[in-house]
Amino acid sequence: MEVRINKFLSEAGVCSRREADRQIEAGNVVIDGKTAQIGDRVHPGQKVFYQGKEVTKEEEMILIAFHKPVGIVCTAEKREKNNVIDYLHYPKRIYPVGRLDKDSEGLLLLTNNGDIVNKMMRSGNMHEKEYLVTVNRPVTDSFVHGLANGVPLVELGVTTRKCRVEQIGKKQLRIVLTQGYNRQIRRMCEYFGYRVDKLVRVRIMNIKLGDLPVGKYRSVTAEEYRELEKLIANSSNAPVAYTDKV
Repeated sequence: MEVRINKFLSEAGVCSRREADRQIEAGNVVIDGKTAQIGDRVHPGQKVFYQGKEVTKEEEMILIAFHKPVGIVCTAEKREKNNVIDYLHYPKRIYPVGRLDKDSEGLLLLTNNGDIVNKMMRSGNMHEKEYLVTVNRPVTDSFVHGLANGVPLVELGVTTRKCRVEQIGKKQLRIVLTQGYNRQIRRMCEYFGYRVDKLVRVRIMNIKLGDLPVGKYRSVTAEEYRELEKLIANSSNAPVAYTDKV
């Protein structure tokens, strides 16, 4: 069965569809000896090369949960010396599901399945991501109320979607988002005059960080994956912009 070249690369675990389009435009993808163009389709039996190396589809579906440390960058770009792929040294080709900014730590999922990436991270699908946030001064009721009811992010020209916010300590909050603008939580807190001192993502949908040590990863369990499949069953898999840096 033929498939669009960006989907072929995504399903092979090379990169997201969006990144595939960028690589195609840069001339880094070849189908049967011919430089690929956006929208080209791969037919059974054709050979695809990415940056000079033949691409073969990985039959095994990989989905791992990783406790990203502060300082690691959620990119597969080799020019970034602190990229997550080099840090993990995973034996098969995988890439991150969304992003978590360099100054934050916590749960990051990595996979070789592009459709899962799009269904999980597309903002319109309203899937939850949960964070524990420590700020630089005592939390007030007005701060909690303000965060929960939509915050204008002037530099991005948007107002955040309403979200769940709970005070869990003198300077600690639990925040559950269903979207992911660039450095969203940090920007939201700054709007009210607070600085984020620590940010840990502890859950993506049904998958929890739990007691996974910093810098370690585990395979998502069969039970977790079955529940995840139910949650994304009716989700759009249209390619997304990877803005999930909170």
